[in-house]
Amino acid sequence: MTDIIALLACLDQCIDKTTVRQLNRIMVAMLTMTGRVTMLGISRWTEKGGSYRTIQRLFGKSLPWLQMSWLFVRHHLLNSDDEYLLAGDETVVTKAGKQTYGLDRFFSSIYGKPVPGLAFFALSLVSVQARKSYPLLVEQRVRSDAEKEAVRKKKRRKQKNAKQGVKGKPGRPKGSKSKDKTQVEWTPELRFVQGLLQRVMTLVTGFCSVSYLVLDGHFGNNNALQMVLQATSLHLVSKLRNNAALYFVYDGPQKRCGPRRRYGAKIDYQAIPDKYRKATYQTEKIQTDIYQATMLHKCFATPLNVVIIVKINLATGARGHVVLFSDDLDLAYDKLIDYYQLRFQIEFNFRDAKQFWGLEDFMNIKETPITNAVCLSFFMVNLSHVLLQQLRQTDADAGVLDLKGFFRGRRYAIETLNLLPEPPSSFISDQIVRIVTALGSIHRRSAAPKT
Repeated sequence: MTDIIALLACLDQCIDKTTVRQLNRIMVAMLTMTGRVTMLGISRWTEKGGSYRTIQRLFGKSLPWLQMSWLFVRHHLLNSDDEYLLAGDETVVTKAGKQTYGLDRFFSSIYGKPVPGLAFFALSLVSVQARKSYPLLVEQRVRSDAEKEAVRKKKRRKQKNAKQGVKGKPGRPKGSKSKDKTQVEWTPELRFVQGLLQRVMTLVTGFCSVSYLVLDGHFGNNNALQMVLQATSLHLVSKLRNNAALYFVYDGPQKRCGPRRRYGAKIDYQAIPDKYRKATYQTEKIQTDIYQATMLHKCFATPLNVVIIVKINLATGARGHVVLFSDDLDLAYDKLIDYYQLRFQIEFNFRDAKQFWGLEDFMNIKETPITNAVCLSFFMVNLSHVLLQQLRQTDADAGVLDLKGFFRGRRYAIETLNLLPEPPSSFISDQIVRIVTALGSIHRRSAAPKT
């Protein structure tokens, strides 16, 4: 397997060689170690030159993680013949205490409620052919005092109205005028995401073809769509609420005078016209119908390419549906569905970073060490992709646990061989290393032949 220092050689363009050597020691330790991935835990597994004080100094240094991640992905993972998407999502890391930088209450989908912790927004490059996600930029989401106060005011107003039984009047307020829907309110969250998108696109443009940004249903609104259209040249692929008030485009006769009629019939999700059906298939007792149409929403400035996936339980008659959309009206329904499914690859990045590379373990409380700990965990996700490609040449089913078992076994074997009074032949040494590195594997590698 290729030495990690050789894989990190491409980083010489943005960081000095001393930092590259320090990162090499830390990454080898993270691949070898057991237990929580903290600075102290890493220092216990590093070889010569990786003391706890050295790790502290590295974590206290500002590093260009976006450039580092992009250089690594470009040199080792990018395929010029592949098609790529840009996917974004937020992950929440629970934290206790009061001194951690950016500590606040954020909604966690795992717990189903707001929890105290830190929030990080990630942008990844997703390969359509390989169906893998490669994290490029991860940045902490820190709310200002003004944002916190606005959230508190909104919550108090909502509680007051609920207590008094006050409901807003239906319909359009009297005297209100039509507004330009392309001129949207730029919330702090949208400005934050816009800045990340522009930084990533500045690096990516010219090296790979990226045409679509895939975001989850939280960004399935006109404000987010206009942010993407105005900040980048990308098309948005996202999800609408399952009760979104969509209208078919009116294609009937128009009046001679007055404004032209745009909105046709409002969609009934229980009775979608058959002419919009694109595919139907059945798996066991579940029937899936896929519909596609160019539709209008009164809150959106532009027409939408809408794909509705309806699933029907033939035994019970129960049904449910999902509404996906894009502003690219020429995007085929199967590609739109496939692109949105690929968004979930970023969730695997979050899982690996938390389970194997210390995203849930770091105990830093200052801004720069937190940034380095989080970005290092996502850089390890990309590094593990490269190392697994090499490991799977001999073990097709190898995973991250097999990779860590390989490095841990190799460390044990080398330390043991160094204790021998006379080193064995290279053939015997290779056989010993191969057998020992296979001991902790989940997908057991074939043992070496006996000599």
